[in-house]
Amino acid sequence: MAVPRKIDWLLDGRFKLRHLTLVGAIAEQGSLVGAAQALHITQPVITRGLKEAEEVLGVRLFERGPRGVTPTVYGELLVEHARMILGNLREVGENIEQIRRAGDRPVRVGTNLAGAYTLLPRAVVALKSERPRTVVSVTEGVPDELVKLLRRHEVDLLVGRLAPERDDAGLRRMRLYEEPVRIVVRRGHPALDDPAPTLAALGGYPWILPNRPALLRDELDDLFAERGLEPPENVIECVTILTIRAILTATDAVAPLPSLIAAGDERLDVLAIELGTVPQTIGVTWRADQELSDGARAIVGHLRRVAESITAEMRGS
Repeated sequence: MAVPRKIDWLLDGRFKLRHLTLVGAIAEQGSLVGAAQALHITQPVITRGLKEAEEVLGVRLFERGPRGVTPTVYGELLVEHARMILGNLREVGENIEQIRRAGDRPVRVGTNLAGAYTLLPRAVVALKSERPRTVVSVTEGVPDELVKLLRRHEVDLLVGRLAPERDDAGLRRMRLYEEPVRIVVRRGHPALDDPAPTLAALGGYPWILPNRPALLRDELDDLFAERGLEPPENVIECVTILTIRAILTATDAVAPLPSLIAAGDERLDVLAIELGTVPQTIGVTWRADQELSDGARAIVGHLRRVAESITAEMRGS
């Protein structure tokens, strides 16, 4: 019978930080040659390091094939945790450097379209007026990818559309307000001439949609199927509001967007089409296993106050 290992056997000094970096690079590049190039070391060093890691762990981490390498189930597990560990260490380094320079930790925020246009900018302005030396770093993306960044400790908070509750294991969520998704077009768009436009009538126009995988994209597919329609074929995939707005104002493209994006924009308008099956709960998400820094707690407070103001504005409109 095999002798069970101690719980802390990985902490006996044989498995090193460089092994995590090396394994992560191999998984990302898909080959030992690519990992060597990415890390600016020779392939024999990569090969030797991988062999050391596999000997310490007692399992095979990658399967070799004609087109490179693929992680085994053990490799996938190690890569997943390696990203979190390395993300934590990068966060420590960034925090040390920021505290050394400014006496405060940076606040790293991930956001999607629903948070990037109104909610987060107002909160950041309020935070900076109160704490001018706090660095705020903002990353835009689709909700699914942002949740991955949060779980890997690469951002501290997510602001915008909340992920489904089935995906919130290990996360804390704060609901702020409801914001419907509407079909946004440029002022003067020919579809605005129709007093009762339909999704079917918009099939001939270019559609700007979020990149897959994205929950909103799946919900729109379901909505088209529910109404017996094929999804749009003429599609531009984009999640950056400046690019989306530029395309909308220059073409006859249509885009399903949070309603606040079109509100108050003299060059955009909203079609009278209800998308009731596409919910849009806006809020803040963070990890349940980590205390927020002072700066992060401060911006959450500003987000709540801005959300109250936005809710009042939507009720009065």
